[in-house]
Amino acid sequence: MKLSSKLQNLPEQFFSNLVQKVNAKIAAGVDVINLGQGNPDQPTPSHIIEALQTAAAEPANHKYSLFRGKPAFKQAVADFYQREYNVVIDPETEVAILFGSKTGLVELPMCVLEEGDTMLLPDPGYPDYLSGVVLGGVQFETMPLLEENAFLPNYQAVSAEARAAAKLMYLNYPNNPTGAVATEAFFEETVDFAKQNDIAVLHDFAYGALGFDGKKPRSFLQTKGAKEIGIELYTLSKTYNMAGWRVGFAVGNAELVEAINLIQDHLYVSLFPAVQDAAIAAISGPQDCVAELNARYQSRRDAFLTACDEIGWPYIAPKGSFFAWMKVPEGFTSSEFADHLLNEAGVAVADGSGFGACGEGYVRVGLLIDEPRLQEAVLRVGQLDLFKKTIKNY
Repeated sequence: MKLSSKLQNLPEQFFSNLVQKVNAKIAAGVDVINLGQGNPDQPTPSHIIEALQTAAAEPANHKYSLFRGKPAFKQAVADFYQREYNVVIDPETEVAILFGSKTGLVELPMCVLEEGDTMLLPDPGYPDYLSGVVLGGVQFETMPLLEENAFLPNYQAVSAEARAAAKLMYLNYPNNPTGAVATEAFFEETVDFAKQNDIAVLHDFAYGALGFDGKKPRSFLQTKGAKEIGIELYTLSKTYNMAGWRVGFAVGNAELVEAINLIQDHLYVSLFPAVQDAAIAAISGPQDCVAELNARYQSRRDAFLTACDEIGWPYIAPKGSFFAWMKVPEGFTSSEFADHLLNEAGVAVADGSGFGACGEGYVRVGLLIDEPRLQEAVLRVGQLDLFKKTIKNY
């Protein structure tokens, strides 16, 4: 059998190549410090695991779930947004339960665009946004995220042709891969831009719980008028270390939520009910674990950046997420630098160009190991003598 053209045109999974390189080095006996991954390294909090264990023993949870998820879970989502962001959500019409937020990201173009329609994507951005482009049979234009604009898109730079053609736009703050955060003014500008050009907005809020220096990241839905044109996708993967559980949700504009619910009516019969019960325990229960996790990532960030200052490795300090966006020294492309660090220092980082053309000149570092190994990784990089120690970071 021949694969369909859509499957043949799917982008290569960016991280699979990195994993293969790292595994080859490990198999050869190299002590690799892997800073290229985006997989939370801490365990799921015990009260969430216990909730799953209890729910899994309930015979009622072994039946088919309601197609659009448990009402109790959707109500918990609404309560979560009211508590965390002071945003009112209708649990019946403004919540769609997802098999992880990646599912919603890939589904939405198929839900609301016709083949050949255009969407706007950030560059650099999460590589799997392109999976939705291909499976939806749509076109895309990129919005550069540049250092001089704090890694926020400049809407004035979007061409008149792209504005007229675009029907959907993706944003992601705190941002993967740059670690940038969105401001209140930027989200207000986004709503104005979307309304003026009749563009729907999807805000990928995967790292919504992870903000540094005492500043909590803003929800897009906190912006006046946001629900009129957009939705926000939230995942429990990062906030509660539940990456393998595959549970998240979309909230906001009722028409976009209904579109996701409708396609999922034909693809799934919702999540295992016991996982939904555990998700309720996560977002409704004690939140100390979230504060502790955020503090852990800040401690790692600070230790890593302090070590980078000592060797002169330039960076822009991340304000959220669990990534650092690091500059590449002169004489290297991003890909060459990533390979050089792996081959010469046993340090794995993610090639910035894998996130888009505007990622060239950077590599992404995941703050997903403890401080001593982060500091050792920087020490190894410093021994390659690639940086001038007079660099001033900020």
